[in-house]
Amino acid sequence: MTDGHITISKRAARGAIAVVAGLLLVTGAAWRGIAAEKPAAHAATVATPLQHAAAGSRDSYADVVEVVAPTVVTIHAEGKAKYSPTQLPFPDDDFFGQFFGDQFGRRGQRRDAQPHTFKQRALGSGVIVTTDGYILTNYHVVDGADDIKADLTDGRTLTAKVVGTDKPSDLALLKVSGSDLKAIGLGDSDHVRVGDVVLAVGNPLGVGETVTMGIISAKGRSTGAGDEYEDFLQTDAPINHGNSGGALVNTKGELVGINSQILSNSDGNIGIGFAIPVNMARSVMDQLRTKGKVTRAQLGVTVQTVSSDMASSLGLKKPGGVIVSSVTAGSAAERAGIRQGDVITAFDGQPIHDMNALRNRVAASGPGSTADVTVVRDGAERHVSVKLEELSADKLARNGSGGNSDAEGSDDKAALGVAVEPLTPELASQLGIKNARGLVVDNVSPDSRAADAGIQQGDVIESVNRQPVNTINDLRAAIRKTADRPALLLINRKGSEVFVTVRPSNG
Repeated sequence: MTDGHITISKRAARGAIAVVAGLLLVTGAAWRGIAAEKPAAHAATVATPLQHAAAGSRDSYADVVEVVAPTVVTIHAEGKAKYSPTQLPFPDDDFFGQFFGDQFGRRGQRRDAQPHTFKQRALGSGVIVTTDGYILTNYHVVDGADDIKADLTDGRTLTAKVVGTDKPSDLALLKVSGSDLKAIGLGDSDHVRVGDVVLAVGNPLGVGETVTMGIISAKGRSTGAGDEYEDFLQTDAPINHGNSGGALVNTKGELVGINSQILSNSDGNIGIGFAIPVNMARSVMDQLRTKGKVTRAQLGVTVQTVSSDMASSLGLKKPGGVIVSSVTAGSAAERAGIRQGDVITAFDGQPIHDMNALRNRVAASGPGSTADVTVVRDGAERHVSVKLEELSADKLARNGSGGNSDAEGSDDKAALGVAVEPLTPELASQLGIKNARGLVVDNVSPDSRAADAGIQQGDVIESVNRQPVNTINDLRAAIRKTADRPALLLINRKGSEVFVTVRPSNG
């Protein structure tokens, strides 16, 4: 359990993993909104459509709040946690004595020498989505809770039971029993636009139900806080601890997101908050209601976003899509004929701009469904039909290090600035690499092109511009051929393959 909100540091937001497996899930039915937007009472005569829109906008959202407020609840989650006397970090510190009293003797030894149980509490928010009492909230609000209560705006407190949880999406579905429950209408987050006005409703910091206003600042955001399914709506509507699980609504009073995270160095609101899109929440909710769990599909590829340098290396007109750095053996992707080096530009007709977009498109399809994947291979576009399979929870951990030396030729104009040697079975074993061929990087000059590209000691260079390199002369020749544009290198790092680009030499 947590204190009811996730805070992401700027470093964590920037440090999202560069390579991510493409997999995923879910479908769902749509609900209609419950409140239609009222026309503006007055619009001044203005010169441009933009000014007209501003002048004709509402100056009060009281009608929206009146409809939405009764659907948002405060969640009190309580669980039990245990600690051993030896787990206290400073058992003799008077500071801890203020909280634990005289239940510990000298050196922190509890007199009964038994683990102690204490209560953990979390405060968050939730949204009633059906009149028979289903409530959406965040997983992290109720994680580990034994007792959950929901405070309604009419003063009632109802006991809630967990119907199901889904940690990867940070969503949980609760159920309460009660009469005359008000439910919110679900909007369509796919049609939300950057610049739309939104209201955040929840119980921040335990002060009571609070409404704040802002706009949608961005769509499709990923904070990189963990290996989760993220497609956040970013908003500057102020949200703080306790807002987690609360409602983000449009000016029609429709739910468009579930508030989930904030980005802050100070652990407070700085105008960057993230909400789970309601379309994703709807899909997860449907599965939790019908099956009690969420199943997801996987494509079976590892991908990277195509940078400008990669686009230039591949002969693409502009950056876009994701390049397949590896294909899992026996996967849906392999059976469909997707290859390493393919650039995926669309999934079921929807453009793919980055890794997260592919991840979420696959998620929206579900296991067993068939998808049309658009790939660019050797400059030609083709369509591949893929039958998606259910995601397996198995993960492969790889380790390895080492390498000896042989000069790559750093005095050559086209040189990378690395020392390499052929990959032998003995070296492959040391590096923990199987079924790989190429050149092992033994040393990298700190001011070299290779260092700028992120190549490291122990990396195995498998190919340059999709041509295998097994000798030092192969590598030199391949680099010389691309001296006027970035070279695309396939690197095997501890058993995982990744593409990197090396910029042309300035010499």
